[in-house]
Amino acid sequence: RRSPDGNLRPMPSLSVIIVNLNGEHLLEDCLGSLCEQTYRDFEVIFVDNGSQDGSVARARGLLPEIHIIALAENLGFAQGANLGLQKAAGRCLVLLNNDTWVAPDFLAELAKAAETDERVGMVAPKILNFFQRTRIDSVGGLLLCRDGIAQGRGRGETDTGQYDAGGRALMPSGCAALYRRELLDEVGAFDGEFFAYGEDTDLGLRAAWAGWETAAAPRAIAYHKYSATAQAYSPFKMLLVERNHYFVALKNYPLRLLLTLPLWSLYRFALMTAAVLGGQGKGGAARGKMGGRLLLAFLQAHWLALIGAPRQWSKRTRLRRIRPPAFAALLKAHRLPIAAMVFNP
Repeated sequence: RRSPDGNLRPMPSLSVIIVNLNGEHLLEDCLGSLCEQTYRDFEVIFVDNGSQDGSVARARGLLPEIHIIALAENLGFAQGANLGLQKAAGRCLVLLNNDTWVAPDFLAELAKAAETDERVGMVAPKILNFFQRTRIDSVGGLLLCRDGIAQGRGRGETDTGQYDAGGRALMPSGCAALYRRELLDEVGAFDGEFFAYGEDTDLGLRAAWAGWETAAAPRAIAYHKYSATAQAYSPFKMLLVERNHYFVALKNYPLRLLLTLPLWSLYRFALMTAAVLGGQGKGGAARGKMGGRLLLAFLQAHWLALIGAPRQWSKRTRLRRIRPPAFAALLKAHRLPIAAMVFNP
């Protein structure tokens, strides 16, 4: 059988896509853990976003059978992932950050969760902190604030099994996620205009509108070196997060929720100011590091969101198999209070 690139090769059940930028120092953990998987019916697609280090050679040395897409420049995480998805031959696609290490049964547990129900189009694993192994990054995917910013379920908590019941989630984090090919064929892949951050939220909401479900797979465990590629408090990350949450809402929120978004954003800004002044949460951690540059990025993000709004509105989700009240109820069931997001370190 022919794969999407036209070459004859076995068609695996899973394709693991890794997008990399100057991550040579991360690859031994990431690719090494894939070599130890109990589930063997998979391929690895490595998309290098114009790295200036020895990432490509290192990847090929660690995993000779890897399929490499070497780009001349950094096209962003979203577009890099899309290029990997286009090359992938698997029936399900697993997106995995380059700064992760996954348990030996990670792929086996993802595949098992994907097979529970034909309506399951996405699977969200348990993601823990690589350096503090009991600290949660997310378990059961992302929760969503009223203004469109997402954060991992249980983020910052100590993992005592409190979220291990499984069940349904809203959407997976792009850090580690499984997507069924049929879902991507139907609703499309990531929006390349996001560049990075929020693209997983946008895709998850488009899939939810189309009636696809997300399964939580807490026995599929990944350990994440949080923001190893992009600094946790970099101005560029601030710009993308602040711009893209408006794009998420413009494309996916029912009109009633969209009209209230400015009020919720103002509420978040007030809480962020209090956090910075009080030395609490994310704002407190960023204070003193690059405060002026972060503020400039924050203002620039809102200008870019404003001028980009007409285009994002033109891309509003049209494939809607569920009614707006049902979609709003789904968001409410997986809502993250804005205060919890702001004051969580």
